[in-house]
Amino acid sequence: MANNLRFQVVEEAFKKRALDVKAPSERPSEYFGKYVFNKEKMYRYLPKNVYDKMIDVMDNGARLDRSIADAVAAGMKQWALEMGVTHYTHWFQPLTEGTAEKHDAFVEHDGKGGMIEKFSGKLLVQQEPDASSFPNGGIRNTFEARGYSAWDPTSPVFIIDDTLCIPTIFIAYTGEALDYKAPLLRALHAVGKAAKDVCQYFYDGVTKVQVNLGWEQEYFLVDEGLYSARPDLLMTGRTLMGHESAKNQQMDDHYFGTIPDRVVAFMKDLEIQSLELAIPVKTRHNEVAPNQFELAPIFEECNLAVDHNMLLMSLMKKVARKHGFRVLLHEKPFDGINGSGKHNNWSLSADNGVLLHAPGKTPEENLRFVTFIVETLMAVYKHNGLLKASIMSATNAHRLGGNEAPPAIISSFLGTQLTELLDHIEESETNELFNLKGKQGMEIDIPQIPDLIVDNTDRNRTSPFAFTGNRFEFRAPGSSVNCASAMIALNAAMAEALTSFKERVDAKIADGTDKIPAILEILKEDVKTCKPIRFDGNGYSEEWVKEAAKRGLDVEKSCPVIFEHYLDDSTIKMFESTKVMNKKELEARNEVKWEMYVKTVQIEARVLGDLAMNHIIPVATHYQSQLIKNVQGMKEIFSSAIFNTEKATKLSARNIKLIEEIAERTEKIEQLVEDLTEARRVANRIENIHQRAIAYHDTVCPHMEAIRKEIDKLEMIVEDGLWTLPKYRELLFIR
Repeated sequence: MANNLRFQVVEEAFKKRALDVKAPSERPSEYFGKYVFNKEKMYRYLPKNVYDKMIDVMDNGARLDRSIADAVAAGMKQWALEMGVTHYTHWFQPLTEGTAEKHDAFVEHDGKGGMIEKFSGKLLVQQEPDASSFPNGGIRNTFEARGYSAWDPTSPVFIIDDTLCIPTIFIAYTGEALDYKAPLLRALHAVGKAAKDVCQYFYDGVTKVQVNLGWEQEYFLVDEGLYSARPDLLMTGRTLMGHESAKNQQMDDHYFGTIPDRVVAFMKDLEIQSLELAIPVKTRHNEVAPNQFELAPIFEECNLAVDHNMLLMSLMKKVARKHGFRVLLHEKPFDGINGSGKHNNWSLSADNGVLLHAPGKTPEENLRFVTFIVETLMAVYKHNGLLKASIMSATNAHRLGGNEAPPAIISSFLGTQLTELLDHIEESETNELFNLKGKQGMEIDIPQIPDLIVDNTDRNRTSPFAFTGNRFEFRAPGSSVNCASAMIALNAAMAEALTSFKERVDAKIADGTDKIPAILEILKEDVKTCKPIRFDGNGYSEEWVKEAAKRGLDVEKSCPVIFEHYLDDSTIKMFESTKVMNKKELEARNEVKWEMYVKTVQIEARVLGDLAMNHIIPVATHYQSQLIKNVQGMKEIFSSAIFNTEKATKLSARNIKLIEEIAERTEKIEQLVEDLTEARRVANRIENIHQRAIAYHDTVCPHMEAIRKEIDKLEMIVEDGLWTLPKYRELLFIR
């Protein structure tokens, strides 16, 4: 029965066809932001004086005047009702890697026995979710449930279905942040101020520096029926067992290949709905692994980009089901092929139009460029362990360093030209300015092909933090996480580095050194200091691991131990000096990280044990019984004299060998599952969550790997028709 069901599910999956997705008749630019209360709609629905104050808040960071909240709420409500909206919600980002929302209707008693649509400034600005029901690291107990969500006016309100969604921060009654957005906003403010102050050395009139983020979202698609037939995918987001397919990604034919029709239909539908929500999606393509794809937007201001990525991940899941798919955002859903990341392309730009990480056209502008490059390297070097902790998780640990993604050692690739320039600055005995080579032409010996423009740096796919010409690409974050985790750490570290740089330069200027020589002297010091973080070689090599350790970089592989960097003295000092998070908030977040690690591995272990005992062993022993009957039947059919012939003996010996191997492997699995269960029991008795997480990493995970190895061997032994779970060759190739 299970066998028939499996093949029925596979057959139905292969019969699916692409839906006919009809695009709006307008151009994308005409329906972009249709469901967003953007500046254009603010201008239409708000009084002029209220609109001006809101623009000042959004563009200049002015404090929100609560006196205008009622007028803003009235304008939002009018627009929302015209769009068919009936409810509103505060949309926030708790420490779950997802979003949260509670919907309330636009209704109140009218005092006459009826109802009226009502939405006040008070409801817009602040609400009260239960703070003890979200991960909080001990900040809130069950008997201390109060927490507040507060409107973030810098991220536009939007509509999903019949609900007006209001982006908010989420804090405890005692003021600590319980989400990603609050510390992200603080980090962006800190780095913006520090960068603006440094810009004064090079430009007059810079009043604002903005952080830009362009994420690249990788993901897998699998047929919904096949997904539902795999309890491990359903419960954990990844396959806990499964022998690799004979053909997977080794032919390199999927990467940038023709996108399957069903997938194109999904992508088209997703892009339309994303653009209507003002998510500026631009790029789509096949990724390296089968069934793996990527979506990338145009760069945006960091806070808005983070919100858009969280919204997109939710939207992807909804649209995928409409097309008969399930989206897998797990970093490593399939063993033996590439996992998925979320590359964070990060840069700073001033309000005079200058991209601060881009080379300039004059020696003075190039000094600005080198200053921001070097101070970025200082931030990454000083806090390489923290940046590693910011992207580490139980799920991303499966991906990092697997010859497919950056290694779990934070280093920075600069390219030959920039490396030579920094070496020149370090070795120079004079304080002289310098010029940089711009993009150059490359002649191709084909008359019809124009000269190519070559960038001033190559790319290094093994580098976790690579310079790519005018920005840095932080390639280590995982596909399922909130970008804010990495952005909080990076921007806070950058704020600290820039602040320190300016303090030291100002001190030299106060002592009588001219500005340019003062800047160059400090840059020389910092180039030498951060040199260990620079690495342009192969990040996958064993030699690099040894070299990185010699350089003092963090080479730890244990996820729970890596999290400890959040409580390093240097980390606490950095976060407190930049006013991004205090020690209590950091301690609470680490409690959450350790707890989430334990729960993730715990669920996987339970699911694996269940599948091993209730799916795999029964199937294997059933096949074993068939083999035994086959051997017995051969003995009955042939006389003993004939049975002992060479041919009959070989047939019998083959089956007996399989019977023995199945017995050995099922016995191993039973023992390993028992050992796994006991390891969990022992770990669960450890009261300290930090030590419990370490125990799960050191004792539970190895048993899971051993069980998988035995199951994957059985998959290749047991008759295909008896195997109940869809195999990789069925999961990984969309028809």
